[in-house]
Amino acid sequence: MKKIISLLLVLMLIVGCFAACGNDTSSSSESGAGSSSQASDAGSSSDESSSEDSSESSVSETASGEKFKVGILAPAVTHGWVAGVAYYAEERCKELSDTVEYKLLTSDNAEEMTNQIDELKTWGVQAVVAFPQWEGMEDPIKGLIDEGIQVVNFDIVIDVDGVYHVAGDNVDMGTQSAQYIVDKIGTTGKVVVLEVPSSGSVSELRKKGFDEKIKEIAPDMEIEYYSTQFTREAGLKDFADILNANSQIDAVFSMDDETSIGVLQAIDEAKRTDIKVVTGGGGCQEYFNMMPENENIWIQSALYSPDMVKDAVDMAVSLLKGETVDQEKIIPTTVVDRENCADYLDENSPY
Repeated sequence: MKKIISLLLVLMLIVGCFAACGNDTSSSSESGAGSSSQASDAGSSSDESSSEDSSESSVSETASGEKFKVGILAPAVTHGWVAGVAYYAEERCKELSDTVEYKLLTSDNAEEMTNQIDELKTWGVQAVVAFPQWEGMEDPIKGLIDEGIQVVNFDIVIDVDGVYHVAGDNVDMGTQSAQYIVDKIGTTGKVVVLEVPSSGSVSELRKKGFDEKIKEIAPDMEIEYYSTQFTREAGLKDFADILNANSQIDAVFSMDDETSIGVLQAIDEAKRTDIKVVTGGGGCQEYFNMMPENENIWIQSALYSPDMVKDAVDMAVSLLKGETVDQEKIIPTTVVDRENCADYLDENSPY
């Protein structure tokens, strides 16, 4: 009997042990599941943090990679040189497409360009490269500067404080042309000056350089002044009248290549042989090609290429980057004639 009771006690102890072991296993599994859940939560938290960091990084990169908004204001195309300005300005903006977003707007008058300035402001423009050819643009340009928008004025001078300026050396173009004429015909003779009052400071400065140099090196030169336009049509029409009014002309100080193309046509149609020099300005490929063909007339151009506008675009971008920029950049004059015109021929030029 005692043995049976002892055996029952042993069996009870064994069953108790198994029950205890079974409870431990269940507890361990729940703990493991809990740990797994916590690990998943931690991983989710880590992923969210990583996602937030990535998002912040993306925003940061987007902010730092935002493009500068640059507006280009140019006259509507009435002249090959003006067409070249618009072409080269847009070409430069495309070359800077990683950092520049641009709008190119052309206009026929000061009122239209003023309205375009308002359009650029609405767009959010940060810098404007302006090439106005009319009077009355001072107040609209000042309005841009007052709003903290950088303005780089190309070519024609706009008398407003805070405007940056890029241009060729208009005064030196006149100086070099005067020197060229005297070198070819001497210190006496009759020179016709074709000025263009409608072009503002461009004509004024070129005439100033010419007059000052002629007074210095050929004070006895006879000078006749006539008004015209920067087009070949005006050059042809106006110079035909000038030829009728003057039986003898030794040289022509024309300030523009296309005007000079018209002048040369008028000379040819009138069959005049007295004129020995015709100057120009700009850098027109057609005009360059005429230089070696006219052996009896020295055809000259004081180079004033429209591709200078690229420097104005570069200046605007430099200002937006916070770089130090000179208030004015004047590009030196180069004289082109039959002796070196081959060096300046460019079949891809739009002008």
